[in-house]
Amino acid sequence: MSGSDTWWSATRHADRRPLLLARNRIQARIRNHLAEDGFTEVDPAALQTSPGNETHLHAFGTDAIGNDGQSRRMYLHTSPEFAMKKLLAAGETQIHAFAHVWRNRERGARHSPEFTMLEWYRVGQDYSTLMQDCAAFLRLAAQAAGANHLRFREATCDPMLEPERVSVADAMRRHASVDLLATLAHDGSADRESLARQAAAIHLRVAPDDTWSDIFSRILSDRVEPHLGHGRPTLLDRYPVVEAALARPCADDPREAERFELYACGVELANGFGELTDATEQRRRFAAEMEEKARIYGERYPLDEDFLAALAHMPPASGCALGFDRLVMLATGAPRIDDVLWVPVG
Repeated sequence: MSGSDTWWSATRHADRRPLLLARNRIQARIRNHLAEDGFTEVDPAALQTSPGNETHLHAFGTDAIGNDGQSRRMYLHTSPEFAMKKLLAAGETQIHAFAHVWRNRERGARHSPEFTMLEWYRVGQDYSTLMQDCAAFLRLAAQAAGANHLRFREATCDPMLEPERVSVADAMRRHASVDLLATLAHDGSADRESLARQAAAIHLRVAPDDTWSDIFSRILSDRVEPHLGHGRPTLLDRYPVVEAALARPCADDPREAERFELYACGVELANGFGELTDATEQRRRFAAEMEEKARIYGERYPLDEDFLAALAHMPPASGCALGFDRLVMLATGAPRIDDVLWVPVG
């Protein structure tokens, strides 16, 4: 690659610089908003015992050499979640971080192996409060960028409009003619064959070794997500418990969980939870996730025992993670995530 083709060439940097300055303004505006709302900014260490325990998240590992010369396997975190929840156990009540995080096997127009995650937690507050935070961040980002609408390619979204809030079950019924709740039992089990039949009826491919989760993800990504966040933001709420390993069940239906995702212009921006604080149940869910990871990818990550110990002392809380670079993309109309990173991954 010649110098004129790289991100650091003077010509390309001049093209990107207005977007990068907008990024700084957006970050400053959100940071000030959170400070005025009583949040404390924290800075979690990126190197952790466990990078997270979700089946389809892939981490970067390294060997830490101690003073005794012994090697210890460690990982760059895929989220600052475990560290921040330990701070809640320690007594913090409203915290946020602009954290660099790392996810392997992810590169494209909306993905970078290293990116910035805005994560925040509220002790003693319902997860619907996080939805209000998300709506506020969309407005602040657009204002800081001098934009009337969020944009991604041909899609637009008005951040000043109140987001639509729709359950996953209702969205699947509306956009895919799938009765999701009929495939879920109150004991937490899921009927793979029932969901497979419904997927086949709408002409989605179902492989013999696809799990319920595989089929669910395909329906969601192929038939539901493309319709979300157009015109106004969408809050996709009440995920199935089997797809919400870190969220507590809904009080009115144990098949669903207090988990939502924020969409704008068809792009997923944030993932929020009413946090699970039952350490025994969390351990069970993590173990199941790692069994599935081992089955599919032939690897597993260790459990963070310190996190599980802290979870038993963590007060009821809600938390959310937002892809900050994606938010900047939409506020500036940038077509690729690398366009809004000061220094893209090489």
